Amino acid sequence: MLHVAVVGSGPSGVYTAQGLVQQDPQVRVDVLDRLPCPYGLVRYGVAPDHEKIKSLQNNLRTVLEHERIRFLGGVRVGGGGVPPARLRELYHAVVYCVGAATDRHLGIPGEDLPGSWSATEFVSWYSAHPDCVEQGFLHDARAAVVIGVGNVAVDVTRMLAREVVDLSPTDMPQAALTALAANKVTEIHMVGRRGPSQARFTTKELRELGTLPDTDVVVDEGELALDPAYVDPSGLPATQRRNVEVLRGWAATPPSGAARRIRLRFFLRPVEVLADGGRVGAVRFERTLPDGQGGVTGSGRSEDIEAQLVLRSVGYRGVPLEGLPFDARTGTVPHRAGRVLREGEVSPGEYVAGWIKRGPTGVIGTNRPCAKETVTSLLQDAPGLAAREVPDDALAVLRADGVRPVEWPGWLAIERAEAALGASLGRGVVKLPDWQSLMTAAHDTVPQHP
Repeated sequence: MLHVAVVGSGPSGVYTAQGLVQQDPQVRVDVLDRLPCPYGLVRYGVAPDHEKIKSLQNNLRTVLEHERIRFLGGVRVGGGGVPPARLRELYHAVVYCVGAATDRHLGIPGEDLPGSWSATEFVSWYSAHPDCVEQGFLHDARAAVVIGVGNVAVDVTRMLAREVVDLSPTDMPQAALTALAANKVTEIHMVGRRGPSQARFTTKELRELGTLPDTDVVVDEGELALDPAYVDPSGLPATQRRNVEVLRGWAATPPSGAARRIRLRFFLRPVEVLADGGRVGAVRFERTLPDGQGGVTGSGRSEDIEAQLVLRSVGYRGVPLEGLPFDARTGTVPHRAGRVLREGEVSPGEYVAGWIKRGPTGVIGTNRPCAKETVTSLLQDAPGLAAREVPDDALAVLRADGVRPVEWPGWLAIERAEAALGASLGRGVVKLPDWQSLMTAAHDTVPQHP
């Protein structure tokens, strides 16, 4: 029997566990997660009003309920928790599926002013991530600047413009719902440094902005026309071509005078966040121009956009994990077909999948072939890995080490507590927003092993 630990219960971790038990009837998998709740960014990164995508949790649940897969939440690996070296003693193989845990920075003056946040922090707040502390994100803001033109940028823009009646049926935590109900933001600029043909959002996400009640989407045709591919989109991939069509429609439609405006801006590079009274007051941008090679060059002309709230959405980045090699340039763990490399040599029994393997690229489904490659490598190595003796039950050893994991019944207890909280508020399921309430529900509601 091959015993494997998968660190991380997001899509890449769950798909890895699924591939292992499907392809080898002699594999048992423990899926470890730092959080007491499974599903990773499907639970804590997908916008609460995207119920169809969030329903993917049902598919992930089916995998985690497999008889040879065990969920162990609330288990920190590295960083003062269980050292990776200890996991190697307890399991024949360890697969790290820890994602990309931090955000990229702009590296410009004023980026850290009060009122300037990463979109990751904002998403964590309205998604009830237990690490997020209420920071007064909105703080009487009237205008917001979202820097970035990917799907996360579209999500946070939509959340700022969405009416609370549309968010109440979601699982958004009550404190965030209350704050957004009092939201005074009426002007939202979503800004990209390159042109519309190079934007990273999908057409479905983009179109959603045009369906928001009492909200105008404003686009400057002259700004779009700076992009040669916008002028002639015939050579663009299908998604970018559809994006251009949507933008053309908005550019040709005069504003209706709605209560809120979303302004999509292009060819503007942020150079400084400007202060007003010690907080964010505006963002200074430099106008950019296409350089003919897919990039942009500065024009020397600048524009200031007023904002009391800045959300930076320029990508995720992997962080080093104690005891594992790390490539700081790419933000990934060096590997060969998922096998961890130490100084260029394969490290037996150590593997990676997901964003920590390939970088923060692709959509949820991209994790399937990524996990498949890693699973194939691991199972090719299985005869040599299984020759090493490990404990029959790693969980018993972890408990003896003082680890108190949240097992699957504990997670089901959290789900029941969230349903009860929602019922008490006259809503549907409402997420528990902090570590104490999550752990209380997990450990106090259901008897746990000593």
